[in-house]
Amino acid sequence: MSGWRIPSVLWQAKLLLRERLTVGGIAVDATVGNGHDTLFLAENVGETGRVFGFDIQKEALESAEARLHDAGLLSRVTLFHEGHERLSEVLLPEVKGQIQAVTFNLGYLPGGDKQIVTRPDTTLLALQSAYDWLAPGGLIAAVLYSGHPGGKQEANEVLDWAKRLNQKHTQVLWYQFLNQQNDPPTLLAISK
Repeated sequence: MSGWRIPSVLWQAKLLLRERLTVGGIAVDATVGNGHDTLFLAENVGETGRVFGFDIQKEALESAEARLHDAGLLSRVTLFHEGHERLSEVLLPEVKGQIQAVTFNLGYLPGGDKQIVTRPDTTLLALQSAYDWLAPGGLIAAVLYSGHPGGKQEANEVLDWAKRLNQKHTQVLWYQFLNQQNDPPTLLAISK
């Protein structure tokens, strides 16, 4: 077992999300980025499922659309050129209470403009909306990147919000590596 390693936060997020997603389910990628998570969600909801993706950067949506098209899964996904804080305004009301999984990757678009980052005010609105729209047993997986300017503040505000969720209705897990340098990402998982 000398080559065995503890799963990264991104891998752990996928393990948790996969447990919650079923064929025909509904999922949200709140930060589409280059579309890796969007593709993962589309694979797991199957032909009858639906994925909704949000991003404020057109280049991110174009990259994700190309990735989904190449995989033959674009028909399962609706992409919105909107901030994730608009989730509750954009999604159809009949989706409320039906979402099995929501994923967030906070920070900036890998390979993109590092000046365009997620912000605590809009992220907290998006997290609360995602939580309100989750199905019972649904899961939010948020990867927190704190190594960029403003990242630590955002991560701390997100964690403070999560700590206040009622333990009678919600489980909150914070997955992190303690001995890695340079502010490695952490995973916040919220189960309703």
